[in-house]
This record gives sequence, structure tokens and C-alpha cells, in this order.
Amino acid sequence: MSVKAIYPGTFDPPTNGHLDLIQRGSMLFEHLTVAILSNPIKNPLFTVQERVEMLRESTRQIENVSVATFDGLMVDFARMIGAHAVLRGIRAISDYEYEFQMALMNRRLAPEIETVFLQPAGRYSFVSSRMVKEVFSFGGDVAGLVPANVLKRLKKQVRKPSAAMPIVTGERM
Repeated sequence: MSVKAIYPGTFDPPTNGHLDLIQRGSMLFEHLTVAILSNPIKNPLFTVQERVEMLRESTRQIENVSVATFDGLMVDFARMIGAHAVLRGIRAISDYEYEFQMALMNRRLAPEIETVFLQPAGRYSFVSSRMVKEVFSFGGDVAGLVPANVLKRLKKQVRKPSAAMPIVTGERM
């Protein structure tokens, strides 16, 4: 039996942890659709179109992976494209608690769609889009945590702050 799956998320920005799961997921499923949630409430750094472009550039060598966008319920999108599985990454126990609740709700809404959890490679187990954006915005080096094309876009999108002067208070001893 061939199984189509989706890997949903905001991917703002895509990280090497995302790519690790995409590459490994592509070996488990006949086809994997990376499904970018269009959710302006999350105040994204990149537009949906920019995220689509970054993910397409990063996954173009993987033949059975496509990139699409959706809004609304993920299970409705999964049904619409004929997916029978949802790929989700779990980095820590806190991720598991949230993802477990989401998987149970999705099972209630669409019992025919299974959720498959994968752990990212150890070197990416601490990487999140939120953390990448935060570290980069303060001038930290995120090379190796995001694909080269994403790093290039980050450099264009985010102005690095000038070197902060230390604040000294009190008297010298």
C-alpha cells in the first residue's frame, strides 16, 4: 500500500531540523507534502510565498516531496490531497505533550489519518524557527542551523543590532 503524508507547519523560517525530517519522511512515504500553514496570527517574519520558495529551493533534489500552503484545519487539507498520514517532529518532552494532544484531536476529526512522530537528528534537537529568529536578530551565528538559502534571506530580512554597550552601574570596589 502506498501512503501519502503531509508535514504541516509554519516553517518561519525553515531549519535544518525541518529538512532532516523532510528527508527522512520522504523515505517512509510514497509522497510527502510539506504543508505551510498560512496563519498571520503568528506574526511571521517571512511571507507564505517566501517560505514556499525557501522550502522548494531546499527540497528540489527530493523527487517525492512537494510544497503547498493551507489555512483552516490541517485534517481537511490532508483529506483534500489524499494524505493518510501526518508527519510531526518531536524534539523534547514539551513537544510531545502538545503534539500528543493535537494527534488525539486530529484522530477525533479524521480517524482515517494517522500521525507519525519522528525525532530530528540529535544535532538539531534544540533547533526551532523561533530560536533561530531570536538568536539571529541579536547577531548570533545560525549557520549550520538553517539551509544556506534561508541564511541568505535572513540576512536580507533581519537587521542586526549594533554592538550593545555594556551598562555599568554602581561603584568600583
